[in-house]
Amino acid sequence: MMETTALSRTELLQVADAVAREKSIEREEVLEAMEQAIGKAGRAKYGHEHDIRAEIDRRTGEIYLRRFREVVEEIENEFTQMTVEEAAARESGLGVGEFLIEDLPPIDLGRIAAQTAKQVIVQKVREAERQRQYEEFKDRAGEIVNGIVKRNEFGNVTVDRGRAEGLMRRDESLPREALRTGDRVRSYIFDVREELRGPQIFLSRTHPQFMAMLFAQEVPEIYDGIIEIKSVARDPGSRAKIAVISHDSSIDPVGACVGMRGSRVQAVVSELQGEKIDIIPWSPDTATFVVNALAPAEVTKVVIDEDQGRIEVVVPDDQLSLAIGRRGQNVRLASQLSGWEIDILTEDEESRRRQEEMRSRSQMFIEALDVDDVIAHLLVAEGFTSLEQVAFVPIEELAEIEGFDEDVAEELRARGRTFLEEQDRRFEEERRGLGVSDDLATLEGISPSMLVQFGQNGIKTLDDLGDLASDELIELLGEGAPQPELADKIIMAARAHWFEGEDEGGSEAAPEDGEQAEEPADEPEETAGPAAPEAAPEPAPEPVEAEKSGPAEI
Repeated sequence: MMETTALSRTELLQVADAVAREKSIEREEVLEAMEQAIGKAGRAKYGHEHDIRAEIDRRTGEIYLRRFREVVEEIENEFTQMTVEEAAARESGLGVGEFLIEDLPPIDLGRIAAQTAKQVIVQKVREAERQRQYEEFKDRAGEIVNGIVKRNEFGNVTVDRGRAEGLMRRDESLPREALRTGDRVRSYIFDVREELRGPQIFLSRTHPQFMAMLFAQEVPEIYDGIIEIKSVARDPGSRAKIAVISHDSSIDPVGACVGMRGSRVQAVVSELQGEKIDIIPWSPDTATFVVNALAPAEVTKVVIDEDQGRIEVVVPDDQLSLAIGRRGQNVRLASQLSGWEIDILTEDEESRRRQEEMRSRSQMFIEALDVDDVIAHLLVAEGFTSLEQVAFVPIEELAEIEGFDEDVAEELRARGRTFLEEQDRRFEEERRGLGVSDDLATLEGISPSMLVQFGQNGIKTLDDLGDLASDELIELLGEGAPQPELADKIIMAARAHWFEGEDEGGSEAAPEDGEQAEEPADEPEETAGPAAPEAAPEPAPEPVEAEKSGPAEI
């Protein structure tokens, strides 16, 4: 049994109880930390190579110091192990894998040993405290909490919550908000994670969900689920937009969020240091929602391009600056709120652009199909944008155009196909002249015009194409570039020959020492197969059908 010089047995347990209460951790964790500290002091006296452990009686506070030696068949460490014969000489009945336990005489903790023991206890208690904080807060991400500013270091604010501390980084604080030590602050827990220095609770006052949670606290209908916040977009400290919808037709979602004489929204604005808030009714119709999101600007027309994920909004000339907002703030927030990329055009710009598109497309049809400007304008007016659409559209659709019949439709299709075949032949000759390999031409998704662009930019082999990233390929091809998904497939197809010959389970096995690797027999080089025929483009859309591909005017 070991006597302590600093504390009596009862006082030892009282200290453990006091530390456990103060740090809000389990008493058992404090006692285990003490045992580890005393065990470390014992190893410092008797030798660090020994397996010395301390034990504190949980009822009486008595401290026991013991040496453990494992019984093994063959000794690898003479300080911590012993043979069966040696164990039997000291205590009968011990088998392999069991321990011989020897009581050690009491030790007097000197100044250095006591200081070391104190450091171990403090470190273990701190680790237990941090683990308790993590377990308490790991499921509380997404809540609003109150705290007191403990310190502010170059804009990074530490918030004391009583039993834990949270960190609010500079970019998570509102601009021009000066938080001083002792200030009470409300913030949003957006992340809780374990790091090397311990669990960290990250707070924010700029997160979009902070505003949503503030509205939920101020508006009972949101808390009860009658009104739902669909999306939030913020320019912290300046302006924000929030889209709401009511699941009860008798309740106005905007009016409920504003409150009597603006009391509810003003409470949120005050918390956010005067941040202006636009409350917008959400709509399942994309065009209507975007028009609402751009308020207070007036919108005359919306053109949706679902393939590109973009929306073109046409506004009167005198509404352009209002729609864009100061430094593009209004359109940027509307884009974040709706999830669509928004392009703002004036009526004059939209008119000029459409005239230019009609002129260029008409000229293309006149030159390629050898027709007069009347027929070319009719094709453009019916929504035809490329020669592929004319060449492969069903005859019935062409014949339905006013002034056309089946003979005219068949002739236009024949001229379109003849022109495309001749164009492909010219591209093929140019491709060969540029030295672009035939292997590139066999890849699916690559058109003859792309092959010419490859040759003009020095991309002549599969290796050249495989060295590119998909974004580099898109930038190289410009307007005729494929979508990112197709670009990725093209790049991977070009790299496929790099991995030919590898085993399914991994790389080929290396030859053993003394053996020479066999040279593989010459085999015909594998190719990607014959070029797949180009799929016929979709027919031109009817102008009155919303389901057709391409931009839909609303």
